[in-house]
Amino acid sequence: MTQLLQIVGALMILVPFALQQFGSLSPASPSFLWPNLLGSGVLAATAISAQQWGFVLLEGCWAAVSVRGLLFTGGSQRR
Repeated sequence: MTQLLQIVGALMILVPFALQQFGSLSPASPSFLWPNLLGSGVLAATAISAQQWGFVLLEGCWAAVSVRGLLFTGGSQRR
């Protein structure tokens, strides 16, 4: 079950990233930031349960940056 959660979390980060790279999605849009926040939260939670502290740091920072984007860009469509 943990591996399934990790795959879902990773896809929630990777799909918006790929769409952004292909020009279909703004990195400041809620459609980019919410999946990143949720995906990194899932991955951080599974890393905490496995005591993988480097991965917790990575995903915790990823989530914090996503939260910052949601709070301070207001989900604008800036590029």
